[in-house]
Amino acid sequence: MEILEANHTTQNTAETDRIKVALAQIAPVWMKRDATLKKVADAVELAGKQGCQLVTFGEALVPGYPFWIERTDGARFNDPKQKAFYAEYLEQGVVIEDGHLDGICAIAKKHSIAVYLGVMERASNRSGHSLYCTLVYIDQNGEIGSTHRKLQPTYEERLAWAPGDGNGFRVHPLGRFKVGGLNCFENWMPLSRAALYAQGEDLHVAVWPGGLHNTEDTTRFVAKESRSYVISVSGLMRPADLPQDTLERAEILENSGDFLANGGSCISAPDGSWVVEPQVGNEVLITAELDHAVVRGERQNFDPTGHYSRPDVTRLVVDRKRQQIADFIEDE
Repeated sequence: MEILEANHTTQNTAETDRIKVALAQIAPVWMKRDATLKKVADAVELAGKQGCQLVTFGEALVPGYPFWIERTDGARFNDPKQKAFYAEYLEQGVVIEDGHLDGICAIAKKHSIAVYLGVMERASNRSGHSLYCTLVYIDQNGEIGSTHRKLQPTYEERLAWAPGDGNGFRVHPLGRFKVGGLNCFENWMPLSRAALYAQGEDLHVAVWPGGLHNTEDTTRFVAKESRSYVISVSGLMRPADLPQDTLERAEILENSGDFLANGGSCISAPDGSWVVEPQVGNEVLITAELDHAVVRGERQNFDPTGHYSRPDVTRLVVDRKRQQIADFIEDE
């Protein structure tokens, strides 16, 4: 995999202000959980060897985004073909309680590197037969710190994904920074962003299935709004990335262009300038050194949930309770 390096530290910055991050723009082994997790593990190892403290991956990377829906008449009701797709997607989902991410956690601990990873979560507390687009944070000790289930699936995603909840609206300490993340179009949702800003977030991770049309504008406006570094990390999907045994492979390819997802991973500085411009079309590990002093400087004239907020007039209420259908009260 190609490695692209960048630096955004000031000349006199303190060593403690610096953090090195990585964006792993890779394609899944589509609809194959274990093989995709192997690619993820290799990328975490590579980022760890590069001295990174954080490595990030695209939305729903494990086992992949549901590209079949818009290419195979996915809205047809009670259709055997769509049922077959969903059954296989569910089978390849990630069950965190079953230890599917234990290997990634072990590598994170080995290299003292945090990980943001997009998975399709087969949630045990919601019967195990629905899928949630979940952004998992694994800390530098290899412990899962949060699992954020996407609040609102977008467009055709609603045919495969269930809506999530606010449990994962959390930020995590990472050196001088506080890092948080959102899935895809959640990054357009002002109140979702504000829920993270209010917790002191100053390094924002936006994960996407892959698309320059998503990242080239959103990354910079979120950075300007929040006065934070913003990492947009995307997946990648080319026709050649579809395994030969993919269901309805010919139909999917017939209705696809040169890319199903073209990447677009990038990093913006707190003033909206590019640290790394969007990278399109190839698998790449992007690394960059970031400087917390730059964040502090930009907050001098605007801090959206600090000195430039008016909680006496407008404020946000966030419900972080994990939603579930039943609460069981047992006999003592």
